Amino acid sequence: MSGYCESAPGHPWHGPYHDSEYGFPVSDDHVLFERLTLEINQAGLSWLIVLRKRAAFKLAFADFDPSIVAAFGERDRTRLLADAGIIRNRKKVDAVIENARRIVALQDSHGSFAAWIDAHHPLPKADWVKLFKKTFVFTGGEVVGEFLMSIGYLPGAHREDCPVSPRILRLKPAWARAPKTTKPGSSSPRSRL
Repeated sequence: MSGYCESAPGHPWHGPYHDSEYGFPVSDDHVLFERLTLEINQAGLSWLIVLRKRAAFKLAFADFDPSIVAAFGERDRTRLLADAGIIRNRKKVDAVIENARRIVALQDSHGSFAAWIDAHHPLPKADWVKLFKKTFVFTGGEVVGEFLMSIGYLPGAHREDCPVSPRILRLKPAWARAPKTTKPGSSSPRSRL
């Protein structure tokens, strides 16, 4: 994402995400659920909107604890759709709740959401998209691609000459441990800005 590596550093919202989160390996199920939730909510909007609402999402969705969100019912759905701090889109709210339920099922069958992801690695992006569409809701190619880049499973979050790249490589992200499915530093389907 050459454009993001040039424009994000120093930005009050994009900078911290670019410099310390985007593309770094993630194994915590709460963080994985957060990233999936944020990517779903970004669809059709700018990433800046999502970053600005991130704290409100965290509060609204119980610190991104899948087991709590999986138990949300109609009262919670109504509360979420009335919460001006988040993106009030019924399909996105419903997707987050349903995906929490599916993550809980994956935790039961695989020990964790992270273990389920790792059990399917490596896959080319097209196969990841098919798997996510079969397993989750509201997970098209852009959402899945950005989610997997953001957690270190697909390359392309940073240019090779970005100062963040060596830090990520030292952590041995999944994409660096497997045959490459896309060239590192290649552009993603959308701009982070």
